[in-house]
Amino acid sequence: MTRLLPLLLILFSFLVFAPEAAMAQTSQLSGRVLNAGDNTGLPGVNVVVKGTPNGTITDADGRFTLEVQAPTLLSFSFIGYKTQEIIYNGQTNLEVLLEEEPKELSEVVVVGYKSMEARNVTGAIATVKGTAFKDLSISSADQALQGQAAGVQVTNSSGTPGGGVSVRIRGATSISASNRPLYIIDGVPVETGALTGRDFGGQSDNALSLINPGDIETMVPLKDAAAKALYGSRASNGVVVVTTKKGKAGQSRVTFDVQRGIVDPVHKIDLLNSTELLTLQREAVKNAGQDPDALGLIPGVTDAVNTNWQDAVLRRAIMEQYQASASGGDDRTTYYISGNYRNEQGIQLNNKFQRYGITMNFDHKVTQRFKLSTQVILSRSLNKRVKGDNFLDGVYSGALQSLPYYTPYDENGHLIGPGSPLYAAFPNFNPVGQALIPRFNTITMKTQGFLKGEYTISEHFSAVGQVSLDYDNVTEDQYENSQTAIGGWDQSVGGQGLGVFNSTSNINVISSGRVLYNQDFGKHHVNAIAGSELLQNFSLSGGVSGRLFPSDDFKYLNSAGLIDQGGSMRDPAHTILSFIGSADWDYDDRFLASVSMRADGSSNFGANHKFGYFPAASAGWRISNEKFFKSKVVNDLKVRGSFGLTGNERIAPFTYLGTWGATTYSGSSGFAPSSLNNPDIKWETTRETNLGVDISLFESRIQASVDVYDKFTSDLLLAKPYASTTGFSSITSNIGTMQNRGIELSVTTVNLDGELKWRTSFNISKNMNKVLSLVDSVPLYSGYIQDGVSATNIIKQGQPMGSFWGLNFLGVNPATGNAMYEDLNKDGVINNSDGVVIGNAQPKFFGGITNTLAYKGFDISILFNFSYGNSILNLTKSNLVNNGKTILYNQMREALDRWQKPGDITNVPKYELNNTFNSYQSNRFLEDGSYLRLKNVSFGYNIPPALINRFKVSKIRVYVTGTNLWTWTKYDGSDPEVSTLDGSTAAQGIDLNTLPQVRTIAGGLTITL
Repeated sequence: MTRLLPLLLILFSFLVFAPEAAMAQTSQLSGRVLNAGDNTGLPGVNVVVKGTPNGTITDADGRFTLEVQAPTLLSFSFIGYKTQEIIYNGQTNLEVLLEEEPKELSEVVVVGYKSMEARNVTGAIATVKGTAFKDLSISSADQALQGQAAGVQVTNSSGTPGGGVSVRIRGATSISASNRPLYIIDGVPVETGALTGRDFGGQSDNALSLINPGDIETMVPLKDAAAKALYGSRASNGVVVVTTKKGKAGQSRVTFDVQRGIVDPVHKIDLLNSTELLTLQREAVKNAGQDPDALGLIPGVTDAVNTNWQDAVLRRAIMEQYQASASGGDDRTTYYISGNYRNEQGIQLNNKFQRYGITMNFDHKVTQRFKLSTQVILSRSLNKRVKGDNFLDGVYSGALQSLPYYTPYDENGHLIGPGSPLYAAFPNFNPVGQALIPRFNTITMKTQGFLKGEYTISEHFSAVGQVSLDYDNVTEDQYENSQTAIGGWDQSVGGQGLGVFNSTSNINVISSGRVLYNQDFGKHHVNAIAGSELLQNFSLSGGVSGRLFPSDDFKYLNSAGLIDQGGSMRDPAHTILSFIGSADWDYDDRFLASVSMRADGSSNFGANHKFGYFPAASAGWRISNEKFFKSKVVNDLKVRGSFGLTGNERIAPFTYLGTWGATTYSGSSGFAPSSLNNPDIKWETTRETNLGVDISLFESRIQASVDVYDKFTSDLLLAKPYASTTGFSSITSNIGTMQNRGIELSVTTVNLDGELKWRTSFNISKNMNKVLSLVDSVPLYSGYIQDGVSATNIIKQGQPMGSFWGLNFLGVNPATGNAMYEDLNKDGVINNSDGVVIGNAQPKFFGGITNTLAYKGFDISILFNFSYGNSILNLTKSNLVNNGKTILYNQMREALDRWQKPGDITNVPKYELNNTFNSYQSNRFLEDGSYLRLKNVSFGYNIPPALINRFKVSKIRVYVTGTNLWTWTKYDGSDPEVSTLDGSTAAQGIDLNTLPQVRTIAGGLTITL
């Protein structure tokens, strides 16, 4: 019996395990995936054994091989094509035809730590593809959103290259905290706004100009709480999810793109020549009872020189841009590598923005279950800045205001400076010298990247871990020699030059981990995410300045005779610890629902309110999939709604603490309290409700989305006034509420789809903003201090942010020529008590329309953007049509319409030297800022393949592109879009000598190997 035991065990094992072993046998399947439209191979198609991590990707010809078992279900999926499932029963070769998916709503978008089909999104989002701005001559990614997405208002603050851009998603939600959206680039939150420590007359630099727009695949603005709530405390201003280009399995591709063009200002202000100005000045002096000859205002002498200062400081500039990229890979490893260089001269002399950058994206499937992804973005920019806007010694501001009697060069061709008797001094510093002589170099280095691991735990569970870095270093190197206003004329400096050197480092380190769940239960589909995230920010800055240089040939601080200012500072580390969770449910492709929660703990708040909690929920109903709904016209109809909370904590670190700082008293150093503690300070919270409808008609030839929303922001962070007897003027508290309500419409139509293709995209938005409450009924003033009233702007209960404050101008008294203002309190005195809200900078509507056409090898794209109903405070005019308040500035041509004698009917008061009354801040200087702008036209031609295949080139495209080609507006200033105080919410829409935007015309060549 013992001899038979081994034999029985072998027999038993065979009977038990043989069937399973037979089932486990695999075979190699070969096949090819083709485009059903033209039978060409499709590279990059995902071929997966459904329900398992086993799969592969087709090569450049659409071919694949895969180890599979029979029978099994194979899934073939590719973006832009209908997913197809086929049962494998032992075939040795398969040929699969994929049909193009006509519904744009079926595309995959990245939202809130996950990817999903756009047609199943129940929140409010928009998608802007990189192809929409591939030909635009832009220096930063945020510029590409202008006119492209409903609810997203983009304003270029000036024409300075690499300068600030204001982006508002569904209005402003804060008064004192940041209103900029959160930008997420491939899962990494990045710095936005200004990086330098100094603005140049209100204009700042732009952190996003360090990112190459040519590397971007898509930008997805997340607009309502359901879409953005997983970003919690940083999401109240909206989120822009940016996805950069990735490699695809298949044949490697190498692309070169070259673009060169010219840059001009869109508009110049019509100023007076010397003779016209002299006549006006003499009249102003006589009206004041003085002798103009005694002041040197002599016809034929004073006006012997006539300089057009705008022509002297503005130029036709050159723009050039080069990019090379390589991408490809196989079924295990894909890559995308690019290098870019952009050099854009500013239209102001000596102004330039230059950027070098490298982007590298790698994805590697280590095993069938484990995948590694990494990204590195390295960039360096050189911004050669010049002073602008409201700087008294600014370049463009000086060109507008300087008297035409003066000249930039002497008879020997040398720039006129403070040492010359021809130097005009205050306030007419030589604008050409102010452009060419000083050195204001800002060098910025950016390093951004991540390392991400994805592990498939089982058929339904996977885990993701990621470590990310966003590092910016800014070096500001400045020198103004003795021939400049500051280095030579300003007596406090000493007349022998001024040098400044500053350095700032800012580091964001983010580590996160999350678990993903995905499973089908019959007609139910569920996916969920749970995880945590830790963000830490570190900042270090320092600077030093020196003066009394021995010669203008010595331009660095080592040569300064006196180093008299310096300092360094390390901001306390800012930390946010977050926990996230979300779940999405889909039933039978008819009912959709999503819930999410994020808890954020911020070091900006004390123990009483350390954590903020931000839940959101949304639901959708696809009516078109119901049995009772039958229509030959409507092929997709979905209604959706959402509700949720988001927050804002972007204020100075550790504001809740009572702090002490260093001080001096009687020559001795010591400590003194610098701020009061407030342990009850907490998050600004925005409660959002959104209702939307998505509809697709006539086989998706017409697609439209309509959204209405209501945003209520409470616990606004503001400086609450404090009794000065305490030694403090204010304390930061939660003391206000604000509301935004609006409606958005987006429509995309396929007008022609034959040999001639024509597609139109249109969007229009209306946002209504209102401040509901403040600490009390006393308003807050902002902007600039002006004659007649306290300030140019006001924050007042019941009024929108950006409201302008001033007097009500009633015209010019025909008898006296003096201005007339409404005396509201009837006290016979015109002052701030008579001030009223005279308008606001927020438009009633804004949007854009794009038409793209293609015929054979030709293509053309035309983009218009528009804004309607917003006001602009033209403070440039308050100086340049100043009615004699001063005769030291040139004047606009409108000044010639001034009152001269009794009986004259005009809206320009008389010119009288030192009369400030006639130029009080009023709605006289408020103008309609509505505009329609031909933002971009691009025309391209693809050379036929038959002509280029012999050179082993797959594609050659030549194109021309133009930006800001034409503008319709009633605005009298240089540009209806600019804003002097870049990024300001409380004082937006002010034009004070702001450089207009530029018109760019360029030619380009794209070659793909």
